[in-house]
Amino acid sequence: MSQLNKLKLEVNPYIFFISIGAILVFLFFGVVFPDGTGEVFNNVQNFIVTKFGWFYILSVAVFLLFVVYLFFSRFKEIKLGPDHSEPDYSYTSWFTMLFSAGMGIGLVFFSVAEPMFHYLSPPTMEGESLEAAREAMRLTFFHWGFHPWAIYIIVGMSLAYFSFRKGLPMSIRSAFYPILGDRIFGWMGNTIDILAIFGTMFGVATSLGLGVMQVNAGLEYLFGVEISTGVQISLIAGITMVATISVVLGLDKGIRNLSNFNMTVAIGLIIFVFIAGPTIYLLNATVENTGYYLQNMVQSTFWLGVFEEDTSDWFGAWTLFYWGWWIAWSPFVGMFIARISRGRTIQEFIGGVLLVPTVFTFIWLTVFGNTGLNIEIFGDGGISNLETEQMLFAMLDHLPLATISSIAATLVIITFFVTSSDSGSLVIDMLASGGKPNPPVGQRVFWAVSEGVVAAVLLLAGGLTALQTASITTGLPFTVVLLFMCYSLHKGLSAEGAERRVRR
Repeated sequence: MSQLNKLKLEVNPYIFFISIGAILVFLFFGVVFPDGTGEVFNNVQNFIVTKFGWFYILSVAVFLLFVVYLFFSRFKEIKLGPDHSEPDYSYTSWFTMLFSAGMGIGLVFFSVAEPMFHYLSPPTMEGESLEAAREAMRLTFFHWGFHPWAIYIIVGMSLAYFSFRKGLPMSIRSAFYPILGDRIFGWMGNTIDILAIFGTMFGVATSLGLGVMQVNAGLEYLFGVEISTGVQISLIAGITMVATISVVLGLDKGIRNLSNFNMTVAIGLIIFVFIAGPTIYLLNATVENTGYYLQNMVQSTFWLGVFEEDTSDWFGAWTLFYWGWWIAWSPFVGMFIARISRGRTIQEFIGGVLLVPTVFTFIWLTVFGNTGLNIEIFGDGGISNLETEQMLFAMLDHLPLATISSIAATLVIITFFVTSSDSGSLVIDMLASGGKPNPPVGQRVFWAVSEGVVAAVLLLAGGLTALQTASITTGLPFTVVLLFMCYSLHKGLSAEGAERRVRR
C-alpha cells in the first residue's frame, strides 16, 4: 500500500492489478496473433449462440418483468438517497446524460444499417418486400427498445439505492450486501468488480470500434479519406486524446456540457432529416412502428427461432449480440446513471430511464431507418449495396444539404465517442478504486487510453465480428451477476419495508 501511496494511486490493488493483467493478456494475443484471435472469437461466438442463447433470452425477459414490477410495487416511493434529498441535476441534463451514455455511438451506427439488413434478409420471411420492411423496423425497435434500458435500470437502481440510501461504496459489490453481508469487502466482492471492469472495458471498446468505423466512412464521403484499419486506429488515437481532455475537466464541466452539446446537434440533425425527408410518411411510420412493436413484444422477447430453419447465424449476429452488448455495458451505464440520479424515487427513476430514452430512440430509428427504407424501396435505392458504416451517409446524400448534414452526423458520432470514453473511464476507475466517487484524474486518463487501445486491438483482430464476439462473451458471466442482483435488491427493499412497518 505504501508504494501505491507514493504513486498517488487510490485503488483496490487486487481489483486494479488483476483487471489490468487480464486485459494485457488479451491485448498480447490480439496484437501478436490477430488471425488466431479472430478465429477464436468466431468459435466462442458459435459456442455461446448454440449452448447459451436460451439463457440470454430468458434472463433479459426476467430483467424487464422485474423492472415493471418495481415500478408499480409498494417500494415505488422510496428515494435513492435520504428521504430529504433532492435530485442533483435538472430533468434536461439528466435525460441528455442518460441517452449519451446509454446508446450514443451504436444508435447512430445502426440507425440506417440495421433496418436495411433486416429488410434484405429478415429471419422468418422473404426479404425486399413491404412486409419485410415493416418486420425490419419491428426487429430494430425490439433490439433498441425497453429491454436494454431495463438491464441498465437493474444495475443503476441497485447501486444508487445501496450507495446513496445505505451508505455503501459506489461499487457493483455493494448491490450484494443483503446476500453476502460484510463478505462483499473480501474476495467475493473483488471478483464481482473485476467481472464488471472486464465487461465494461469490452462493452465500451465495442462502441468505440463501431464509432471510428463510421467516422472513417464520414471522412471518406466528405474528404476522400480511405477506409482502412490504419485510418481507424489513428482516429481512435486522436479522439481518445479529446476524451482525455474531457476526463480532466470532470463530470460537470466535461461530460454534462458535452452531452448537452451532442444532444443539441443530434436533435438538430433529426429535425433536418424529418423535414427534408418524407415527413408525412415518417409520421405515419412512427405510429405504426410503435404499435407493431408493442403488439409483438411478448413473442419477440421469447423468440429463439426453434421452429424456423437456418436462423442461428442471424440470431447470434443480432439479438444475442445486442443482449450481450447491453449486459456488458450495464456496469458502465448503470453506475453512471446511478451517479447522476441521487434524490429520485424508484418510480421516477424507472419511469425516466425506461420511457424517455426509449421514446427518443424510437423517433430516431423511425426518422433515419424509415427514410433509408423509403429511398431504397420507393426512390433511387443503392443504400443496401454499401458497407454498414456507409449507409447513414448514403441516406443523407439523397437529401438536400448533404455535405452539411454529413458533417453534423460525423460530429455527433465523435462527441458520442468522447462521452462514452469519458463516462466509461470514470466508471471503471470508480470500480478499481473500491467505489470512490471522485478518484484521481490521472487514473481516469489511464483507463480512457486503455479503452482506446482495446478498441484498436479488436479492430486488428477481426473488425465488426471481433467487436460483436467480445460483447457476447464478456456479457455471459455478468448475466449471472445481474440475476443475483435482482434478488439482492428485492431482499434489501423488502427489509426496509419491514423496518418501516415496525416503526409505524
